[in-house]
Amino acid sequence: MELPNITILNEKDKRLRQISKEVKFPLSLEDKKMINDMLTYLQMSQIEEEREKYNLRAGWGLSAVQLGVLKRIFVIAEELEDHSFKNYIIINPQIESYSEELIYVGEGEGCLSVDRDVKGIIPRYARMTIKAQDIDGKNITMRVREDISIAFQHEIDHLNGILFVDRIDPKNPYKNKEFMREI
Repeated sequence: MELPNITILNEKDKRLRQISKEVKFPLSLEDKKMINDMLTYLQMSQIEEEREKYNLRAGWGLSAVQLGVLKRIFVIAEELEDHSFKNYIIINPQIESYSEELIYVGEGEGCLSVDRDVKGIIPRYARMTIKAQDIDGKNITMRVREDISIAFQHEIDHLNGILFVDRIDPKNPYKNKEFMREI
């Protein structure tokens, strides 16, 4: 695998605070290449030898805005038990419904645009249904749960100009922990 030539914006970049625009179809070749590069980067970041070789931070998801492209596109590369990857390409997502149950990542969320340790938890829906489009513009409906639900919410926040650090109460970073389930 060859490391894609992409630059992930740092949290100080003002573009990360902008709301991404709806994507029109068909996708350009440039957009398709960006999606492929994002998935390749994420997969490489999760393979130990590649991560060490290129000094990468491990990541599950990336939004187009993190590359400075203000389009409602995000991808997730989920490493499976057999070390293969399940790739999600999500375009123009809308949350249709969500569970009342809230969960949080016990060790805290991370982000490829936030290169520092951040203490605190973010309430996320345990399950949700989203409507979106795939890479060909076909309408899709997906039900996601647990860690994938968290990843989807994290990336949808990016598309809306929100970083995970914005969702942590600075005065009480573990606020309402007792009302949520840790994963």
